[in-house]
This record gives sequence, C-alpha cells and structure tokens, in this order.
Amino acid sequence: MVCDEFLFLDELNDAAQAVTLPMFRGHLVVDSKGNEPGDFDPVTEADRQAELTLRRLIMARYPDDGIAGEEFPDHKPQAGRVWHLDPIDGTRQFVSGMPLWGTMIGLMQGGEPCLGSIAHPFTDERFYGGGGRSRYRRGGVDAPLHCRRCAGLGEATLFSTSPTLFRGDRSERFSRLSHSVKLTRFGVDCYAFCLVALGTIDMVVETGLDDHDIIAAVPIIEAAGGAVVDWQGRRARAGGDVLAVGDRRLIEPALRHLNG
Repeated sequence: MVCDEFLFLDELNDAAQAVTLPMFRGHLVVDSKGNEPGDFDPVTEADRQAELTLRRLIMARYPDDGIAGEEFPDHKPQAGRVWHLDPIDGTRQFVSGMPLWGTMIGLMQGGEPCLGSIAHPFTDERFYGGGGRSRYRRGGVDAPLHCRRCAGLGEATLFSTSPTLFRGDRSERFSRLSHSVKLTRFGVDCYAFCLVALGTIDMVVETGLDDHDIIAAVPIIEAAGGAVVDWQGRRARAGGDVLAVGDRRLIEPALRHLNG
C-alpha cells in the first residue's frame, strides 16, 4: 500500500506543481487572511487552485477519505483517514519570489500521521515518508533519506521560521535553546523539516503551527531516523508547539530549555 500511495503522492505533486510553478514570480493578486494591522497572512489564486486540484484527485481516488486543507472547509473530518493539505507552505516566500516554498501533503490514519510528502517545485525536490520508508527525489536521483547523528546541543544546527513567532515567555525559552546550539538560522518554512530528513541540519523548533504545517513532516523525518514531538515530548499528531530532531538524543536537552 505504501508503494501505491507514494505513486499517488507523485501524481498529486505533479498536479499541484502544474498549477503553482507557472504562477511563481508572475503577476499575482495577493489577498490577506489577517484582520489586524501588521497581520499580513497572504493567500493567492495559486494556493486556492492547487488545493482544489488536490481535493478533486483525492476525492476521486479515495471517496471515503476526509480532507483538511488550509484554504477551504474540511471534508469528512471524522473519517478514519484524513488528508491534510497545504498547497503552498511559505506563501510569503512565494509572493516574494523566493524559491523555498513547498506543497505539503500528509495522511492521518486513526489519528496518527502515517504518510507524507513535501515537494519543492522550483528546486525540483520531493521528500516522501511512510511505512518506515523514506525517499528523496531530484532529477535522476532517487535515494533513501537519512538523518545525521549529533552528539549534543553544542554541535547542533537549529532552524526555525522566525524568532518573532515566539511570543511572551516562549521567546525567552527559544532564546535559551538558540544560545545553546552551534548555529541558528531562520526563514525557510517547510524546507527546514526536509533538511532534517536529508541530514544537513539537526533540529527545527516551531510554535503556533496548524495541523497542515506538520502532519506531512512527521512520517518523513521518522522514516529517515529522526523524531517529531510536541514540547511535552509526545509524538506530534497536530499543530502547536513542535520540535523535530534528526537524533533523538537531542529531545531531552532541547525540551529542558523550551520548558524550563
């Protein structure tokens, strides 16, 4: 089943890319879902069209499955299997002409993340995970993913979307962790999760995620040998506060900083 669904994920990513890539760096109308001054939360026709395309394909292939997406109401959210869709993760990057936006597709079965893909059309990279198997595809390359080992926080490279997302006491907690690692970088959205699975960085810390921001990443990183947990150390099954690591030995010391 996993092999069949990896092929279906390829079909979904091909269809989404056919919508999003031609619109990238084009003349797009950009709306904002934010309601407050300074709360710019962009959405474009590319987001909407890509999600509708994904929904049509999933409903045709798996009519009993549910769908939860970023741009439209949930479909059969109580189903035993629910697909979580983020047609363009990193819309701010997309509308700014930056290349590291991606399409996230995750499948929950019985309330557990079981299958995921993150595709980056502009860099021609796709990351897959599920059933204990992981794949990285770029051009003619098709290879397993492997997280790297990391002896401790002092040797770790940490990524996050933005330090401004950590508000209140979370800002101080994140700062403590950031000052304990070797290198901290910001601003690549879902690509950071892919780098953990690729074995080029060690850790991603995020706060305030939606379900569609994380469900796809969990089976990819786990199949590559890492882990994705909430800030209580439990396997991530939803959005919120998330820690992704390539080496599970980093979980305990990282959580001490985040919860101290």
